[in-house]
Amino acid sequence: MSAPAIRQTADHLCRVSAAPPSRPGRAAARLGRMAKRAVGWAVICLLALVAVIAGPLPGVGPEEAVAAETARAVGLRFGMHPDKTRLVIDLDRRVDFRAFTLSGPDRVVIDFRNLDWQILDKGENSGAGLIARYRVGLFEPGVYRMVLDLSQPSQIDSMFVLPAQDGLPPRFVVDLSRTSAQSFARTTLKGEPEDRFDGTKVAAAPQPPAGQTAVAAAPILPDAARPRARTDGRRIVAIDAGHGGIDPGAIGITGVQEKSITLAMAKALAQELEKTGRYKAVLTRDRDIFIRLRDRVAIARAAQAELFISIHADSVQNPRTRGLSIYTLSERASDGVAAQLADSENKSDLIAGVDLSTESAEVTSILIDLARRETMNLSARFAGHVIGQVQPHTELLTKPVRSAGFAVLKAPDMPSVLIETGFLSNRQDEKVLQDSAHRAKLARSIVGAVDQFFAAEQTWSRL
Repeated sequence: MSAPAIRQTADHLCRVSAAPPSRPGRAAARLGRMAKRAVGWAVICLLALVAVIAGPLPGVGPEEAVAAETARAVGLRFGMHPDKTRLVIDLDRRVDFRAFTLSGPDRVVIDFRNLDWQILDKGENSGAGLIARYRVGLFEPGVYRMVLDLSQPSQIDSMFVLPAQDGLPPRFVVDLSRTSAQSFARTTLKGEPEDRFDGTKVAAAPQPPAGQTAVAAAPILPDAARPRARTDGRRIVAIDAGHGGIDPGAIGITGVQEKSITLAMAKALAQELEKTGRYKAVLTRDRDIFIRLRDRVAIARAAQAELFISIHADSVQNPRTRGLSIYTLSERASDGVAAQLADSENKSDLIAGVDLSTESAEVTSILIDLARRETMNLSARFAGHVIGQVQPHTELLTKPVRSAGFAVLKAPDMPSVLIETGFLSNRQDEKVLQDSAHRAKLARSIVGAVDQFFAAEQTWSRL
């Protein structure tokens, strides 16, 4: 029965229930009252049925309200003109945005608030004209970030959202034109912009007077005392899924992205640690979102983690190279491959459009120098435990234990390692890293290494 027919029937029943009894008398009146109650319940049931059939009223529930506020990006294209390069993104409604430029390399960064990116992207995408390539990903909750790598210094001529008209959807439009390197440098931000989503370009921070240089503020150094275990007796292990959001990491042969592999592996390891009842696992990220390198360490320290494990997967030119390896912090890289990998991983923030130019080399050197020798020795011991545990279950890289200056391993009071679980540029490694059973087996092996590490630490503390 249709909703209008149900409503018509309900109206008819209501009219019948309101009519007076046809015969006088006490019994007839009692029967009439009983009939009215029965009809009343029937009307209530019918109205409930109507509500189920018709569904909830549009725009009433909180989920509908949130969905109505979120714009969807459904298409992207470039326009080439003699004097400019135009980027157009098709939307289903207007969106708030902000934009700024960064150097080293030259980039335009555009942040969209409350946007659902539904355009299929695979890591880095080719651009056109002044845009060499672009990347898009979740930068922080509620904010999608687009980074445009420029083929030459460019300026933002205009940036706006066109309303829907003539059968076309709303469109976000940005026009770029050539400019000089000096002019580009003057408009470049140092660090992240303030939270301004007013649809205008964020102005650059004032430059220091001629002859003066900007000095980075020294970081607050952590307390050297190692954090204690939780009151429930569980040890705290931080697990860092490398890359994420706008930073896809390495791209595999079949197009799989490192950020997906590392997140799946991190979750598998967290699950295996929690299952033992001996550990509390803390994930630096539990979804596809960008986290700055220094924030990953800060999350672990805020949780008072006693061990930090960063999960990655590599990619190299030689497709025959395969196998797991593990890295610890060292001021001097153990070999050229380790140095190149550390340099690549430490640029993750740059990939996401975060300017780290304010982090001077002096500050970096201080952090490395203050890394306690005991902590570095503990990291090396844990790395040895990991190799011993995983060796029966996975292929190992030649010289599987290495060291280099990875940014995520620089906490001076927290033993830290970076595990390269394999090479996405190798077909066998890429295949097994996508296998949940293999990841679970690898996770259980790492848990065995964690057991050995803390058992040995307790022995040392009694000596």
